[in-house]
Amino acid sequence: MTLKKLLVSTVLSISLCQSALAAPVEIDKVIGVVNQGVILNSEVDTIVNRVKKQAEEQGQQLPKDETLRVQAIERLVSQTLMMQMAERMGLQISDSQLDQTLANMAKEQGGTIADLRKTIEGSGESFQAYREEIRKEITTQQVTRANVDRRIYISDQEVDNLLKIMESQGQNSEEYNIGHILIDIPNDATADEISAAKTRADKVIELLNDDQEFKRIAISSSSGSKALEGGQLGWMGINEMPSLFAEAVKGKKSGAIIGPLRSGAGFHIIKVQEIRGLQVVETTEVRSRHILIEPSIILSEEKARNMLAGFAKDLRAGTADFGELAKEYSEDPGSALKGGEYDWTDPTTYVPAFRDTLLSLKQDEISEPFRTRFGWHIVQLLGKRVADKTELAKRNRAHGMLFNRKFKEESFNWQQEMREQAHVEIFPTDQ
Repeated sequence: MTLKKLLVSTVLSISLCQSALAAPVEIDKVIGVVNQGVILNSEVDTIVNRVKKQAEEQGQQLPKDETLRVQAIERLVSQTLMMQMAERMGLQISDSQLDQTLANMAKEQGGTIADLRKTIEGSGESFQAYREEIRKEITTQQVTRANVDRRIYISDQEVDNLLKIMESQGQNSEEYNIGHILIDIPNDATADEISAAKTRADKVIELLNDDQEFKRIAISSSSGSKALEGGQLGWMGINEMPSLFAEAVKGKKSGAIIGPLRSGAGFHIIKVQEIRGLQVVETTEVRSRHILIEPSIILSEEKARNMLAGFAKDLRAGTADFGELAKEYSEDPGSALKGGEYDWTDPTTYVPAFRDTLLSLKQDEISEPFRTRFGWHIVQLLGKRVADKTELAKRNRAHGMLFNRKFKEESFNWQQEMREQAHVEIFPTDQ
């Protein structure tokens, strides 16, 4: 080897050694363990930064970063447990499902996925990371639904009882937009710990009564699942709330601060943010009759159509009876024996061609022959009315209230059970 090559080799070796001895750069840090999974510092930072950015855009004050980090870690623990459950269940959200969800989200905002991507990247976030966050949200929703739904049973008697209660209370139409703060108490809390939690709850109520912003107080103080959303539980009827809340909210006006309410979880503070009523539910119904002819090897499409055209001509001329023709010729087993008649029906339940033809007719008018997947038809509009579906809507709403109440309660119980059975360890941090 020449002297020049030797010198070059020596300098290169020294440089490489110096690089190898350079101080290591910390890329990320594990701050917690959840069973076999970990929580990374970067994940916490992402959530905290997102909440801070949203608060800045809305002109909302936030608590200290330390408080935000505690809330973010709790959310990540819950999310990690659910993702582990999804893996055990074999539940996966495909790229096509994810893209459809993103397309729907973009459409609601009046744009496309490309517009959504531009917005996300414009805020400084990675669109790929955003996609994966949405995938996790969908997954956790499906995992929760799959595990909680089977724990819920609602009988007709429960619906009937709730309708009677709603009627007696005059609560059929009222819905409340609720804010919630939970000051939690450990399962094995001492008397001093319970007293300290009560003192914190009283202080929170004092701040709220002094017109402090509810969302900011919730983010800084609440241990509830919606803390990072400012404790917003959204709209619900009095009978779909947890029973503890329902009794307290009943009869309260918008803006009321309620609590502290004691439960096994801790002290609850409720704010009635808005109240609204349920509107009368109406739908258009039609009564009609038709004749159906199905083409076959023996009866061609053209002959089936011409046969019905002849029937329509005779009916308009008054030389034939619709009911008799339907009984003799119609191949619809559900209506032929009744003279082709359908009782009052929501037309949206019919196939599109039948629905559209029927809605285009005037009272007693008979259509020209038209084709659906069932065959060739002529139809006559016998009547049209606006039906009051308020009672049916009330029943459906009562069922929904019972389901929502039980779902919230069972969801909380299920998550508590899952947390108690898990190994969760959060490491001390100097942040």
